[in-house]
Amino acid sequence: MIRTLARSLRQYRKSSVTAILLSILEVILEIAIPLVMSDLIDRGIQAGNMGEVWRLGIALLLLAVLEFGVGAGGAWMGARASVGFAANLRDDMYDNVQTFSFGNIDKFSTGSIVTRLTTDVTNVQNAYMMIIRMGVRGPVMLAFCWIVSFTINRQISFVFLAVIPILAIALGLIMWRVSSIFNRVFATYDTLNNVVQENIAGIRVVKSFNREEHEIGKFGAISQRIYEDFARGERLIALNTPLMQACMYACMILISWLGARAIVASGNNAALGLTTGQLTALFTYATQILMALMMLSMVFTLIVIAQSSAKRIAELLNEQSDIASPEPGRAVTQVADGSVEFDHVSFAYASKAEKNVLEDVNLTIKSGEVVGIIGGTGSSKSSLVNLIARLYDVTAGTVRVGGIDVRDYDLDALRGQVAMVLQKNELFSGTIAENLRWGDAEANDAELVRACELACADEFIDQLPDGYQTMIEQGGTNVSGGQKQRLCIARALVAKPRVLVLDDSTSAVDTKTDAKIQRGLAEYLPATTKIVIAQRVSSVMHADKIVVMDDGRISAVGTHEELLCTSDIYREVFESQQKGTAEDE
Repeated sequence: MIRTLARSLRQYRKSSVTAILLSILEVILEIAIPLVMSDLIDRGIQAGNMGEVWRLGIALLLLAVLEFGVGAGGAWMGARASVGFAANLRDDMYDNVQTFSFGNIDKFSTGSIVTRLTTDVTNVQNAYMMIIRMGVRGPVMLAFCWIVSFTINRQISFVFLAVIPILAIALGLIMWRVSSIFNRVFATYDTLNNVVQENIAGIRVVKSFNREEHEIGKFGAISQRIYEDFARGERLIALNTPLMQACMYACMILISWLGARAIVASGNNAALGLTTGQLTALFTYATQILMALMMLSMVFTLIVIAQSSAKRIAELLNEQSDIASPEPGRAVTQVADGSVEFDHVSFAYASKAEKNVLEDVNLTIKSGEVVGIIGGTGSSKSSLVNLIARLYDVTAGTVRVGGIDVRDYDLDALRGQVAMVLQKNELFSGTIAENLRWGDAEANDAELVRACELACADEFIDQLPDGYQTMIEQGGTNVSGGQKQRLCIARALVAKPRVLVLDDSTSAVDTKTDAKIQRGLAEYLPATTKIVIAQRVSSVMHADKIVVMDDGRISAVGTHEELLCTSDIYREVFESQQKGTAEDE
């Protein structure tokens, strides 16, 4: 896990090392100040030597100014390193998510990915900042204070040493107990984000069914779980402070008792024992040790919280796409034509699934053909076409495009020539023109207009005040379902693909517009293979051939007229839709 996260440091390694070195130098300067103060008291004030008072006073001032400068520099470098590290983590996770196949994406909910990119990264950023600053200062301060205290008085220095094992055991037990609590907390955060995302996306449905109170209750229940777990964890972590204070105040009492006895026994003579100045230095070191332990307590708290976050970040960074391009040099980069062949194809979404979604599918589609696919809900129509662009890999058999196994293609080359208008249409925030250029970033305005004419999107775009520069809101919420579908079809047409897949992409438009779109596609892209998944027979009845799917298998293949004679499923669908049309009339 640590090695995985450390790869994201990159250009901020030097800043991290510099922050650590400056922290150590700051500690050395801070340790030196009590020693100078001890001499100031013994050799200056008590000896009545004003020359020493001035000399050592100026030395103290210079040390304090230098310590401030070094500390400020260390804090700046530490902040730069931690913020940069967090930025790299977010970039690396987001970049890795972009490589995921649909199968990889299915492993992580949207809410979980959002939590990892935001809350988890913030937790790791805060912990890293504390580690390279306070996490370095604390142990170095403890070590140096004890060494210097040992040189002043061995007996008293062992008082400090005695409390360290007690604190280490106690903190270890607390960390072990709290870690499992925070693992649960961040898993609950994922659920919370999923609930929020679902509610916001479906807010119109929530309001139309008057379910606001239900959604508030659902959110409140999850929020309460987070509160209870956090409170339980924080109560355990809160034991750190009283524990350390009890140990350190016990040390102060022992130092006072042992120090007073040593001063009386030596007659305030350094050669014979302990002086007032040295006791003052020991008190200062005791305070510094207390502060160092408090620093370590804060670091400990953030590490406990960040530990769970770091595991979740590493999990996302280590996830490897189960679909990748072949090695450079071996990958096919050109799609010869739009022919598609399914050769004894079987497919399951999960490797341990009891039943395949597709079973022994054999289908040959010639380049330039218009193929309709029809079937009931759950007949695996979408699953079939997802294999063409290699959004999923087959479980068995082979899918070929242009006569080549899709697994032999460079993914960018394959997907650049297989355009898909998926069942769930998505538009992105930006102008209409920017959305259309997802199909081809170099497309000119005339090509955008032509694609929109074929998709019948120009009918409403021309009526907009800003035309193609009209802003689309996130998710395309400011356009209707039918308008969104037509824009998505136009976006695919801009790509001029060899294979065009329309997955139930005209369900929100009327039959007249649907027919107009189908005619436009046939005229504009005669060499492009067009695969149309539809619920309406009218959308596919003029196709070169129609594939009837049933329970993951191909039930029948033929033209509209042939299937009316040979396929009971097709005939039943056609007759029910004809009957519904007649009743509507």
